Amino acid sequence: MPVTAHTAPTRPGPSRVVLLLSAAHGGPALAVTVITGLLALRGGLHPWDAAAVTAAVFTGQLTIGWGNDLLDLSRDRAVGRTDKPLAAGSLPAAWVTRALAVAALASLLLSLLAGRRSALAHVVLAVGAGHAYNLGLKATPWSWAPYACGFGTLPSVVTLAGPAQSWASWWMTGAGAALGVGAHLLNVLPDLADDELTGVRGLPHRIGERLSRGLAAVLLTAASALAVAGPAGPAPAWAWMILALVAALAVLTWFARGRAPFRAAVTIALLDVALLVAG
Repeated sequence: MPVTAHTAPTRPGPSRVVLLLSAAHGGPALAVTVITGLLALRGGLHPWDAAAVTAAVFTGQLTIGWGNDLLDLSRDRAVGRTDKPLAAGSLPAAWVTRALAVAALASLLLSLLAGRRSALAHVVLAVGAGHAYNLGLKATPWSWAPYACGFGTLPSVVTLAGPAQSWASWWMTGAGAALGVGAHLLNVLPDLADDELTGVRGLPHRIGERLSRGLAAVLLTAASALAVAGPAGPAPAWAWMILALVAALAVLTWFARGRAPFRAAVTIALLDVALLVAG
């Protein structure tokens, strides 16, 4: 009897939605969206306003991520970034371009639903800062500035959509800015070598890995201190306990070795978010 060869079934690749989310840096985009949603819930917004501002921030973050990968396509291919769908060729650039245009329109309309003042802050200061980073600031000593502007503005995007339509308090703005710059310093660390090869030299590249990690810990600790001491009235005991933990983790980033400093700094960032939302 004839012998027939059996071929293993081909596993289906990731769906278009998964690839698009990956190209949009879905993890950070979702993290910023969750922070916005929690701030909106804590800020007493009407449910529709809370939903609109949260969705506006999510779609705005998608445009920043897609814009980043489109602009970095040649650099990512030059260093063999197979983890990025566009550079790996598994996602056509035309899909990303169309998705970016749809998300930009959606973000603008959703921002307007949350109110004109909130929309102006979000589109110009938050999303605009992200695209300014993509368009060139990432390769300059001012690479930290878009993160300070975008994260510092985020609480005001929420409060301007609220009943009072006011800017966020100084301590929330300062804590958000410090958190954003700290996140920038940490986010760039894994790509320092690849960025150097393709001519991208932002602030972390210029000051080096160790100093970037230490500066991130200082900024994230400052964000924690602002979130504890900033709100009116005495801070609860649990907030001071978290601040003490943050200080211990900051010391760990200086003296520990291996991946421990990076993990400690990320933990500080998560604790900062909890303090900011609680405040």
